[in-house]
Amino acid sequence: MQSHDHNPLRATIAAFRGVFLAVGSFSFVINLLMLMPTLYMLQVYDRVLSSRNEFTLLMLTLIMVGVYALEAALEWVRSRVLVRASSALDLRLGGQVFDASFRRYLGSRSGNPGQALGDLTNLRQFLTGKGLLAFFDAPWAPIYLLVIFLLSPWLGLFGLVAAALLVALAWANEKLTAAPLGEANRLATAAANDAGSKLRNAEVIEAMGMLGSLRGRWQARQAGVLRLQAKASERAAWVGAASRFTRLLAQSGILGLGALLVLDNQLTAGGMIAGSILLGRALAPVDLAIGTWRSTVSARGAHARLAELLASAPAERERTALPRPQGFVLADNLVLAAPGSRNPVVKGVSFGAKPGMLVAVIGPSASGKSSLARGLVGVWPPLAGSLRLDNAELAKWDKEELGPWLGYLPQDVELFEGTVAENIARFGARDDARIVEAARRAGVHDMILHLPEGYDTPIGEGGLALSGGQRQRIGLARALYGSPALVVLDEPNANLDEAGDAALLAALQDLRRARSTVFVMTHRLNLLAIADAVMILADGAIKAYGPRDAIFKSMPALARAAGAGPQARIEEEAAA
Repeated sequence: MQSHDHNPLRATIAAFRGVFLAVGSFSFVINLLMLMPTLYMLQVYDRVLSSRNEFTLLMLTLIMVGVYALEAALEWVRSRVLVRASSALDLRLGGQVFDASFRRYLGSRSGNPGQALGDLTNLRQFLTGKGLLAFFDAPWAPIYLLVIFLLSPWLGLFGLVAAALLVALAWANEKLTAAPLGEANRLATAAANDAGSKLRNAEVIEAMGMLGSLRGRWQARQAGVLRLQAKASERAAWVGAASRFTRLLAQSGILGLGALLVLDNQLTAGGMIAGSILLGRALAPVDLAIGTWRSTVSARGAHARLAELLASAPAERERTALPRPQGFVLADNLVLAAPGSRNPVVKGVSFGAKPGMLVAVIGPSASGKSSLARGLVGVWPPLAGSLRLDNAELAKWDKEELGPWLGYLPQDVELFEGTVAENIARFGARDDARIVEAARRAGVHDMILHLPEGYDTPIGEGGLALSGGQRQRIGLARALYGSPALVVLDEPNANLDEAGDAALLAALQDLRRARSTVFVMTHRLNLLAIADAVMILADGAIKAYGPRDAIFKSMPALARAAGAGPQARIEEEAAA
């Protein structure tokens, strides 16, 4: 059930309140049992050595071994609980974080979508690390100090001063390192994102000798990261050294003070040893917190980024399931802009299409064809106006339910790591009959059979194992998979040879017979021969739209260009 909390991360962590209470209870018992060494030392020094009773020593030792075994078992259980809780947190949040990261990247096309998943891993690892245990053990420091006060007020005062100094050093560590570490993490993320986006174009970089320049830009940014990290590390090292000096001095100093009190008959030898052990336990959480401060700051930053991500990209609310669309498309004064921009690319267009209708969308470069294609499949939401599919606003459809009824082939075909069959099936439940049917409709079945492992051939990340034409034809098969009611193809024949072009024409005619509504954005005018309607775009607006024959009659030059062969381009008509 979806929480109504404005901060989904906080709500999810709150759901684990019982787990943290259990871990706190284990910590309570563990720290209570840690008083055993103190009691053991007191009894050995003050009773056994004075009475020389070996049986008492044996019984005390057996009790001590039992208590230590119980403490080790509780430590193991506590660690297991935290490990399982962190895994459950990851499983519960992983899907939300993945979806939110996807929605943000879809809306802005900036940043690294994988950063959020890394932040979730960072948070999960913190929950199983020593930094969190220091948080649970810290409340026991005053209790240990109280026991020291019971042994001797002077020892208690000494321990209180030592603890205050360590707390002050921990506070100084926060103030001195938080700002440079935060800025370093921000710059490191930006540098990694920039390097990743550039290195994905490795072929261009290699061909034009751009590696040195890009490396220099990255190294300049990385140098700034290293300076900030070094600054924070140097400060943390200084605080860490001061903390270690204070802790060691305190543990040795309390022995010296205890010895002085023993000589003055104000304390027993057992009390002196017990005070030293108790002070070590009291100072341990503070010392541990300082030692793990960097990971704590990193986890805190990850938590803040995840909270902001989940709040800014909330999950889509559950929608009423609609039946399979028939393919009626209606745009009314539709305005489209790139996500995050208010500058219209498609400017107030209105048109309609019926099932079984093939619409060829033509126009010069930068006329808005690809932008309209993104709007037709819901990738770009309307900036103004409306776009309806079967009378329902496209944005109102549940994307998971609508997706199988849409076919989309973008201009830059993106295939994913996996097999040919998995890509055609859109990585859903595998149905071999439908996969082969889609490949046959796209005219790519025989080509696939000639691949090393046929449909089970791994294509590598981005489909790099395939040629541009092969990627485009497999992308077309993916668009035709199932029974799409609306198919949008953006430059589907840009990389096709003559045989591929013929297969595309056959696939389009097959879609018409299946009563699918098809929009084809193209520069090649040979597709107009089988189109039912033609839409001409110019500067984001519709220059002309209507039945193909009517458009040809009103624009004879276009009719002549459409018959000139597959290489004819609409720029000729636009110039005319």
